[in-house]
Amino acid sequence: MRPLVMIVEDEALLARNMATYLGRRDYEVVVADTVRRARALWDEARPDAVLIDHNLPDGTGLDLLAGFRRADRGVKLVMITAHGSVEMAVAAMKAGADDYLTKPIRLDELALLLEKLSAQARLEGSLSYFRAREERRSGLDRILGASAPMAAMKERISRLLDADRALGEGVAGAPVLILGETGTGKELVARALHFDGPRRERPFVDVNCAALPDQLVESELFGHERGAFTDAKERKVGLFQAADGGTLFLDEVGELPLQTQAKLLRALEDRTIRPVGSLRDRRVDVRLIAATNATLEEKVRQGEFRGDLYYRLATVTVTTPPLRARGDDVRMIAETLLGEFSARYGRSGLAFGDDAVAALLAHPWPGNVRELRNVVEQACLLTVGAQIRASDLTLRPLPSITTEDRPAAGASLGDVERDLIVAALHKAGGNVTEAARALGVSRDTLRYRIEKHGRRRDG
Repeated sequence: MRPLVMIVEDEALLARNMATYLGRRDYEVVVADTVRRARALWDEARPDAVLIDHNLPDGTGLDLLAGFRRADRGVKLVMITAHGSVEMAVAAMKAGADDYLTKPIRLDELALLLEKLSAQARLEGSLSYFRAREERRSGLDRILGASAPMAAMKERISRLLDADRALGEGVAGAPVLILGETGTGKELVARALHFDGPRRERPFVDVNCAALPDQLVESELFGHERGAFTDAKERKVGLFQAADGGTLFLDEVGELPLQTQAKLLRALEDRTIRPVGSLRDRRVDVRLIAATNATLEEKVRQGEFRGDLYYRLATVTVTTPPLRARGDDVRMIAETLLGEFSARYGRSGLAFGDDAVAALLAHPWPGNVRELRNVVEQACLLTVGAQIRASDLTLRPLPSITTEDRPAAGASLGDVERDLIVAALHKAGGNVTEAARALGVSRDTLRYRIEKHGRRRDG
């Protein structure tokens, strides 16, 4: 299907030349010479791009441009003017133009501009698709569970969303700290606060703080200028700027280095950031949501987390309940997951037997919903027949860490951490996922800690 371009130009020779040239380059073209005719053609044709002259017999192109922009956010609009002043360019952009051209028009430049705008439209279409998919996968209705703890959590989220909607445009909601064990759905809560809130059309940027190397975390969050450090060959936009106008979700926020915590506090207090190597601050409009499975109060007492940042992040808290406290939610989630995996792997008709349901309800689920998801997927793949039995479920006991695994008194904090990791890996048979569950941290966190202690040992 050829792109449709509407030319609004009262100079007949120029309009004809542009139409002929674009027609040869596989565009479909319609021409209007007045504001009135352009509006009529707009209703009939709904073009992909519009080239609009500024001075028209019955009005100005700026008024026409503003109306088209209100009617269609995706259409590409180009202002054509004989007066190539900065003021005219600014006025055109404010009215909604994507670009502008000055007379006399070079037809090859016109073609290049339309190709650039077409590529931009395709990119925006792809982004819209992914944004729509993210919205379908996110929201309060995507958080499964009808147990009392889940009902209380959802009610708290609903009240937060009501408060967010009452805020004026450009006013960020209070920071939210999501607390809960690993695998309890903290990211789902963050997504619900964004995609059900007033910022749903803006970016949602999530980052796992434990996965960021200490030497790069500040650059990743706040960006850096070219030449700020040895490998900074180009200017980099940080995640705060990428999330401007939207939401930044910091998972495992307790893993941030102390130096970065200070800059994060300043960003929350002043709504400004300073990229590494920059001499000036940049204002950002970001709603911050953080999550942790660690006890931040204990980290504050140990000097590993700033108390002032903790109290700022914890302006509002939401706690995700562990799966073992959610009763029959286990059955609901398991059946939902089974339907999802059955469709994916072509196992229609597969169902849980009574003994499998009883086993699911009796298991303590140390890995919470993430563990349940893995168990159901494995059963869907490996079960022979139409019914999943208890024997088809891989419900492994949690490896325990005892006081025998702890080092002698007087050891440093680093030694304690290292020895606990070694003990957990030993008991889990080298399985990092199992060891992470035993230690109450995520798999990414444990891998980062393993690498950190490995670097220290090499040093």
